[in-house]
Order: sequence, then C-alpha cells, then structure tokens
Amino acid sequence: MALDPASLKDWRYDVDREGIVWATFDREGSSANALGRRPLEEFGAIIEEAERAGRAGTIKGLVVISGKPKGFIVGADINEFEELHSEAEVIAQVGMVNAMLDRLETLPVPVVAAIHGVCVGGGLELILACHYRIATRDPSTKLGFPEVKLGIFPGFNGTARSIRQAGPMSAMSIMLSGSFLSASAAKGMNLVDELVAGPDTLHWAARKAVLQKRKSKPAGFAKAALGKWPARLALAKKMRAEVAKKAREDHYPAPYRLIDLFEKHGGDLDAMKRAEPAGFAPMLMSPQSKSLRRVFKLSEALKAQAPKKLQWKPTHVHVIGAGTMGADIAGVCVAAGMEVTLQDISPEQIERGIKAQGKLISKKFKTKATRDAAKARLIADPEGKGIGRADVIIEAIVEKLDIKQKLFADLETKAKPGAVLATNTSSLKLADISQPMTDPSRLIGLHFFSPVAMMPLVEVVKGEGTSSAEVDKGAAFVTAIGKFPLITKDVPGFLVNKVLTPYMFAAMARLEKGEDKEKIDEAVRTFGMPMGPIELADSVGLDICAHVARILGHDPGGSRLDALVKSGKLGKKTGEGFYKWVDGKPQKGKNDWSKAELERLGRELVDPIITEAQKSLDEGVVASADLVDAGMIFGTGFAPFRGGPLYFKSGEDAKSAKAAA
Repeated sequence: MALDPASLKDWRYDVDREGIVWATFDREGSSANALGRRPLEEFGAIIEEAERAGRAGTIKGLVVISGKPKGFIVGADINEFEELHSEAEVIAQVGMVNAMLDRLETLPVPVVAAIHGVCVGGGLELILACHYRIATRDPSTKLGFPEVKLGIFPGFNGTARSIRQAGPMSAMSIMLSGSFLSASAAKGMNLVDELVAGPDTLHWAARKAVLQKRKSKPAGFAKAALGKWPARLALAKKMRAEVAKKAREDHYPAPYRLIDLFEKHGGDLDAMKRAEPAGFAPMLMSPQSKSLRRVFKLSEALKAQAPKKLQWKPTHVHVIGAGTMGADIAGVCVAAGMEVTLQDISPEQIERGIKAQGKLISKKFKTKATRDAAKARLIADPEGKGIGRADVIIEAIVEKLDIKQKLFADLETKAKPGAVLATNTSSLKLADISQPMTDPSRLIGLHFFSPVAMMPLVEVVKGEGTSSAEVDKGAAFVTAIGKFPLITKDVPGFLVNKVLTPYMFAAMARLEKGEDKEKIDEAVRTFGMPMGPIELADSVGLDICAHVARILGHDPGGSRLDALVKSGKLGKKTGEGFYKWVDGKPQKGKNDWSKAELERLGRELVDPIITEAQKSLDEGVVASADLVDAGMIFGTGFAPFRGGPLYFKSGEDAKSAKAAA
C-alpha cells in the first residue's frame, strides 16, 4: 500500500518535479526533533515507500532534512526510555530501529542527509546510515555521541558505522568522551562528506548530490587497520587507561562496556552491529543510567527557571571588581557574545583580570578574527562609564556590608531603568545590602561558583523584598551566558554553601580526632564525589572556608583550619594548607585501605549533605526536591550517577522498607 503523506504527523513526504523525495522531520508540538516511537514508525513508513518507489523507478533519490529552523535531530526521546522495563524489551526495540536503518542504507536510490543544527546521538546514527552527508558550517551545527553521559553508548548501530567512517581511533574517542564536533571537525573525521555555507544553500547541495549519485567513502586503510588484531587489543588497553583517569568502572560502566564491545568485535563491523544491542540493553537498564538520565532532566528543569517568553535580552554587562571572580564572570559573558565593561579601583588589577581571560577566549573562539572580536568586547572601565548603558550590573567586590551598601545606593542612581542590579555575595543577606537603596526590590543575587568557566550553576537569589520580575531577568541572563539558574531564598549560604558547609566541617571534625585526611578524601571519592572535602577546602581557600563557616555558625576557632589560616597557609593558592601543593596538585601518599572500608566511611561522610539537603527542602530554600538535587549536582559535583542527595536517600529508604517488609 502506498504511503499517504497526509497521515504523517512528525514528517513531511514530498516528491519534487525531478523525482527527489524530501523527507522533512518536523516533530509535532515540539521545538526540537527527537526520535520517539511515532517519529520512528513514520520514518519506517517513509523508507518503505521510498524502497517501493525506487524499485519502480519513479523516484531518483531521498533527502532527509529537518523542518526545525535551529536543529536537525537531538537524538532519541529519552522520556520514552522509561517505558522499557527489561533488557529483552530494549533489545527488541533497538532491533526494530536497526532493521529500519539497514533498509535505509540499502535503498536502491541515493540517500542524502542535509544537516543544519544539532545532530547528535540517534540523529548521528541515522545520518550514518545515509549514503552521503552534507552539513552547514554554521556554528549551531554540532555532531556527536553524548550517550556516555547518560550511562549508555550508541545503540542504533552507531558504534560500527562511526568506526567504518572515521576509523576506530576517532570514532571511539568521540563515543567515549561524549563531546560534540563542529561540522568542519566532523568532515575532517569523515563523518560528514560535504560542507555548505548555511541553510540557504543546503537544499540545492542535497539536490545536486542526489542527481550525481554521490556516495560517501569509508575510512582509509591506515585508519581502518587499527581495528585489526593485535592493534585493536593495544588500542583497547590504552582506551581503558585513559577512561580510568576520569571515571571509575563501578560508577560509570558504560565506557568500559563500549571498549569491551570494540575489543571483541571491532575487527568485524557486521559482528559488532549484531552484538551491540546485547551490550547496550544492560547499560540502559542500569541504575547508573537511570540516575544520569534524571540528571539530564534536572538540567532541563534548571533551564525552565528562566521564563521563555521574556522579551528582555541582555547585551551589555558591567562587572565591578576585577579580582579572580569578577574577571572570570566578565570572561564568561564575553564568551557568550556580550560586551563587558570591567571596573576596579586598580587599573593594574583590571589589566591582570582582562589578560587572564585570554585562555578562555582562545578555547572558545578558533579563528583570529573571532578572538580579536571577543577581546574587543572586554573593555577596561576604571571610571565606571559603562554603568549607565549596561543591561546587567554585577558586583564582585570585597565581602564587607558597608562597602556594598554604599556601592548599590550609588549604582541605583546611575543605572538605566530596567537594568539588573546583582551582587555576587556568598554570605551577606540581600535585605541588608539593599537597606540604603531607594528601591531595594531591584537587587538580586547572582552567586557564581569557582572556577566560573567550568561550573555550570549560578544561584539566582531572591530577597524578601526582591521583585519577581528582576529574578526572572536574572535567570534569563544566566541562561544567556550558558549557565543553569537556580532560584533560591535569601538565607545564609543560599542552597549550595548551606548544604556543603556542614559536610566539610564534619569531615574536618574527623580530622581533628585523628582520621587520616587522605583516607577521608579517598572514601568520599569512592562514594562518587569528584573531590574529597579536605582537598576541596584547600582548593576553595581555607580563609574563605573559615569566613563562610562563621557566617553559617560553624566557628573554626582553635581548629587546625584556624591555625593554618593564621599561619598564612591557605591551601592551593599559597602552595600549602592541609596538603602541600606542587604544580597545582595535592601531594598524597599511597594507601592500602579496603574498598569495603572506604565505601562505609564514604557513606558516613556524605550523610551531612543528605541531612542538610532535606532540611533545605523543608525550609523552602528552593522550590522542590528535584531542584535541591540539581543544585548539589551542578553546584558541587555530587555524584551524578547517584541522581542527587535526596534521590539517593529515597532509594535507600525504599531498600530499607523492602528489607523490613
């Protein structure tokens, strides 16, 4: 039976005058294209129709293109993963998709993918089954396999097809890292065959590729040879060593299972395709993947803290305070395309702050022209001339109430109407800072975390009298610079420091009683935290830890922390604190503690986080348990594979209840 194009909801099927089929993916009711059950069923029907028409000679080719202006395919619909309840179900579902992509790959007419915007995960797997791939050079066009960040690896035969096209070294690298590639980099790897300037020329290029029957070529012999034995064995061993530097196998098994799959079957890509579902299914069903998929949804919940229909768009930011924090905030804003004026009482400090952003700018912008343009947007402004035209004004000066009060009383008279007035304070109450202001409702908190360029979370603090409209603008600004906003109440420590401080001081109390600092830190890393509490204190700065502790009622007087601060040993920044630091790394000895011992201690050490997280939820510091978990994951690195402190606690409670029953 011929396909009825009118029956399609997520795709359009059009045949032009030259006999080219244009399969346009435009998922109904969604701003992005995700491969859910219905889109895949409809695409299967399109393939079947194209196969019938191709054999009948009534079409010349098929082009797969997106109907969304800003994206191609963002991957599989992870919400539908929750509908699968067993490995057998997973294998059956991916088997149907893989059979469909095999049919696409063997169509009797040319199949061309025309890519503009994000094409990742299942989207990249789909285009790898096409015969030829064209992508725009637009910066929004990104390709990659982010599956490892969800505790899985490609499951629509992307493992074998990417190795076929890019060779095992390049293909395994992007699958193991989960990183995205520009269109140019993807072409360099042979994942893309042709580049065009932009979406305006994409249609014409795809038409030409079909009519000329262009076909992609696999990786050359030299690259492909790495998939042969014994080179494959050596490569797999090297991959495991590199992965082990970043992730423990019991915490994040997916990359290790991907390497196993490659090691066993990488020399026979047909065998790898057949074996892939059996390796993929247990990963999708694993508790780690379930938690990591939850983390992805938490990131979306944070983005939703910013109103989508707000018309206000910040383009100019003025930062007051050119120390490390202020300068780094300025650098992140510049990297996001904004103009920034940087003010400080010391011109020399401004110069140092601007110079320090060179590394970030070089990393973000790849051509001299774009780097020069970015540097030109970061403007030294010792006299504060940018205040009057700034959309956002951020204060990042010394933590002294009287100085901040005087500053904001003055800023209020100079800022333009509608400009956001924000403090980066980590310990002072907004109500106190805004007390001298004529309109204290304008003041919000924008609490960044160090290092600013790396930490994804910004707490948007709402004081008792703060206008909700100003908070909305603050959250919108945070998303505009590529960060996650978390709206919190104006309480000491907000959310992250409020929860983190009791944990760090409980660990220090153990230290005072004679517990080995290295054992403490290793136990917490065994639990899954990126860094132990003692090393974290050294990294933050012991003087800052002591200051925040006093604000939150944890007086460190008479402790080792107090003694180190008084002696000027402030941690990493001075070369010595609890640890000695050499070349930016703490010096640690070897240990022989058992895994069971470390697991027990690690669980005990994180208990204050769980307790204070629950307390913060009960006090309404943020709006929901999900947002508490999101804040701790993205603000502190709380073990993502555990899903957040409250989610972890709920799982433990459920296990206890089941055992009691």
